[in-house]
Amino acid sequence: MSEHASALLEGLDDAQRAVATATAGPVLVLAGAGTGKTRAITHRIAYAVATGEHQAQATLAVTFTQRAAGEMRARLQSLGVAGAQVRTFHSAALRQLRYFWPRLSNGEFPQLTASKVRLVGEAARRRAMDANHALVRDLASDIEWARANELDAATVLTSPTALSRTWAIDIGEFAALMAAYEDIKAERGLMDFEDVLAVTIGALSTRMDIATEVRSAYRWFTVDEYQDVNPLQQRLLQLWLGDRDELCVVGDPSQTIYSFTGASDRYLSQFTATYPQATEVHLVQCYRCTEPIVQLANAVIAPSQSALTLTAVRTDAITPNIRQCADDPDEAAWIAGQIMSLIASGTPARQIAVLYRVNAQSAELESALAGAGIGYVMRGAEQFFDRGEVREAMARLRAAARTGITEGDLQQHVVAVLSTTGWTPTVPTTTGAVRERWESLAALVALAGELAEQVGGELARFVTELDTRAQAQHAPTADAVTLASLHAAKGLEWDAVFLAGASDGLIPLSHADTAAQLAEERRLLYVGITRARTHLSITWAGARTPGGKSTRSLSRFLAGLRPDGTVAPASASVRKGAGSAPSRGRKGPAKCRGCGKGLVTAAERTIGRCRTCPQTFEPVLLEQLKAWRKDLAREKGVPAYVICTDATLIAVAEQLPINDEQLLAIPGIGPAKVEQFGDRLRQIVEAGYPFDES
Repeated sequence: MSEHASALLEGLDDAQRAVATATAGPVLVLAGAGTGKTRAITHRIAYAVATGEHQAQATLAVTFTQRAAGEMRARLQSLGVAGAQVRTFHSAALRQLRYFWPRLSNGEFPQLTASKVRLVGEAARRRAMDANHALVRDLASDIEWARANELDAATVLTSPTALSRTWAIDIGEFAALMAAYEDIKAERGLMDFEDVLAVTIGALSTRMDIATEVRSAYRWFTVDEYQDVNPLQQRLLQLWLGDRDELCVVGDPSQTIYSFTGASDRYLSQFTATYPQATEVHLVQCYRCTEPIVQLANAVIAPSQSALTLTAVRTDAITPNIRQCADDPDEAAWIAGQIMSLIASGTPARQIAVLYRVNAQSAELESALAGAGIGYVMRGAEQFFDRGEVREAMARLRAAARTGITEGDLQQHVVAVLSTTGWTPTVPTTTGAVRERWESLAALVALAGELAEQVGGELARFVTELDTRAQAQHAPTADAVTLASLHAAKGLEWDAVFLAGASDGLIPLSHADTAAQLAEERRLLYVGITRARTHLSITWAGARTPGGKSTRSLSRFLAGLRPDGTVAPASASVRKGAGSAPSRGRKGPAKCRGCGKGLVTAAERTIGRCRTCPQTFEPVLLEQLKAWRKDLAREKGVPAYVICTDATLIAVAEQLPINDEQLLAIPGIGPAKVEQFGDRLRQIVEAGYPFDES
């Protein structure tokens, strides 16, 4: 063994070393969350090249995202491996197809269509279907699923797998739509990404010269995230391999969360049946999460038969929170307050994430973060007020407001307007864009209910409030909190994670009623939990809106568990506010101390006064408070809002607190801040700033 090869094994744990040294024949690596799988497989490739067992130029590693491929490529380069190919399935297939195209056709290479949506919309119009944009997006997803399962317009009608699927429309009509979609592509010489895989498969299946050349170019294969492989990708992989078995696959059955795209973990679970001589290694030492987070993750995923049991390497312990809040605004405000405390204590904003099951949940969270002056970025989704359905709804509400509606029930006015877009109060039974669109519009209806007391029946005032909220969206910044769905968070990690909306009906979704659907929802929660390195808070709200009836319950996946993953006695399940500061638990919306109307926005609730009531603070005092905040922020090297938001300073200037109890009553000022600078705040209130500290 060369000195370089020996050095490649240093720093690996026993299981990772077993992966790295298993350089011959089929290898199955079952790798739990945070166990260093990328480290293990890149060291395997590097070690095999260093010992002469593999040739870098004849090595192909495939994964599912360009980001993951880039990370693996960079790691291999840092280990001294040059020439190995690391690509996504589509990228590898496209590269081969372009190379062999002159042998397959006399024509130019087809133009690739990056998105199916436009063509599916045109196919729907050919079929005289009444399909809005959300339905078209769901139909495009259905086509992707069918193609991933190697089904066409004819076979989709007879496939048992297809017949058991919930489709966006009647399966017979879908088959006709799919045929129209394929006709449009053929007429225009277009190819989608499933075509890239399918045509490459066709070339390798029918042209032995092409298959022989590809198999000569690539001899050793590695597949990352193997639980996410679909039948089309698996068939391509088998054609690349031919009759050889030089294949290393890495995956985690507990992180199978993309079955809606056609992904299946059966290839992972059946690998040793396919290759009885395979080397099997389990990576279970979790280097990412602290022990209490690992314990909770293990407890959540334990009912899954194929789940790996993780062992924590990090013994530093901050017990996760499982907290009940009064309502969605209360939940969002609590999360924003906790984030402010984390940032103030030194956690970078970019190392904090708020995760949720459906994108529509982001609306209240966006409002709370913006109101607290916390910058955020959205991952995998548009900001709430940028979504197409929300923009359309606001345009229709604005037009309706011009008719001068000033009386009646505001929420009913909004429902009437949204019904012109096809929205109904009935929750869709499907997932995807149609469900996301419904949730976004339902959030507007719920907001109208919250604002009814404040604006009365005046639709124009409601629209003005919506415009104000839309304008308050913060532009993305480099150091900002991440908002993401659980699906979009896969493969990522943060120091601190907040899992919002962990109630039955959201986790799991209300329409997840089969055993397979519930199992995937459980895995989705597991993925969310294991994104957190050190801090984890799981929250849920009893009611949707302030003053609403508390009808929700904690997710069944968490019921009966303590925050550390141990089982609680039946009489001592997770309590309201367990493991955290006491919840305010208000029975209705907070009231303005001036006019008595309900307070809606996070800033209003912090100040204790609605924005239409006159301010009661002295402007000079507010400027003194801001000057103090600026000096302290400069001293600590943090953004000013980390010390206190403008709304908190206004509340101080208006309420003039003179003791710790009065300071603690102001949202945004907790025990830690009272201890750090409570005395200074009281001095400013009493004597002005600057003051003599001698």
